[in-house]
Amino acid sequence: MISCEHLLEFLTDYIEQTLSHKERSRFDEHLAVCPECVNYLHNFEATIRATRSVYGSAAAREDAPVPEQLIQAILAARTAR
Repeated sequence: MISCEHLLEFLTDYIEQTLSHKERSRFDEHLAVCPECVNYLHNFEATIRATRSVYGSAAAREDAPVPEQLIQAILAARTAR
């Protein structure tokens, strides 16, 4: 099983569904037993939706890339706790 830290490193890939089937299965296994990461994932996804709505229709597309600065800011806030 992967660790919480490993999950955070590849969270964007998980959300964008670019992980292999095996890697995604490992993420799903972790999420099945870690309510903190499930909560973090939901908050991360909500942040992405909010950001896309602020940046207009081009950013609101489901396949629009998440801005790297936003990802880094979220991860920095997570590790600062």
